[in-house]
Amino acid sequence: MSDTPILLEHEGHVARVVLNRPDKRNAISAKMLARFSEVLVACDRDPDVRAILITGAGRAFCAGLDLQEAAQGKGIGGGSGVAAAVARFDLRDAPPTVLHNLDKPTVCALNGGAAGYGMDLALGCDIRIASDRAKLSAAFTKRGVLPESGGTWLLPRILGWAKAAEVAFTGRTLSADECLELGLVNQVVPADELSGAAMALAQEIAENAPLAVQATKRMMRMAMDETFEANVHHVYLQLLPLFRSEDFQEGVQSFLEKRKPEFKGR
Repeated sequence: MSDTPILLEHEGHVARVVLNRPDKRNAISAKMLARFSEVLVACDRDPDVRAILITGAGRAFCAGLDLQEAAQGKGIGGGSGVAAAVARFDLRDAPPTVLHNLDKPTVCALNGGAAGYGMDLALGCDIRIASDRAKLSAAFTKRGVLPESGGTWLLPRILGWAKAAEVAFTGRTLSADECLELGLVNQVVPADELSGAAMALAQEIAENAPLAVQATKRMMRMAMDETFEANVHHVYLQLLPLFRSEDFQEGVQSFLEKRKPEFKGR
């Protein structure tokens, strides 16, 4: 098992975050929980990072929570720090909540199976690009639990109530093609093309004005629980500082000069 359960790499303005327990199919340990949250928060605060790509090492994305650890009293609910917070239902610093509140856009490179907690993490990303070997397994009800990490909120919003109910209640495992048909992933690519395709999309996002991208994501997230009128009002308030930004001036100037813009994030 790797001593570095979460890897952080940078490629231009894209941060690549890797779940790194390939021998355990990247099952989430208590140690990984705290580190994953720390890395995500650091990326969100880093002005050089404009997009975050999340993937798994090896052949799996994430097999869910480490049940062997949990059975030994060392995993979720058995330790300290984030694990203890989860045991108290204090989820403010838990990865699914942190992931949901990020302003930086997130792309999931779904390289293999994602089960339980791993499925919720994948669904918590803004965009999912799947390998043709990827699978999503909503196995919660087959283990006597429920989607505890965002799935009950995310699935109905992505699929609609009836389809979400079918997936969640049956605990069904969905192939990459089934995920694409349902709209759970944006696209499916051959396994050997996944890394390049996901990075290309993340870099395409990162080329745009970062303040505008982040404001767009923030307003879309708020709109999930707002009336139309309230969201239009909040969007206008977000627009005012953007009009005063250097990036807005660069966007207009580059359009007039018919050249590619060079955004600075200010």
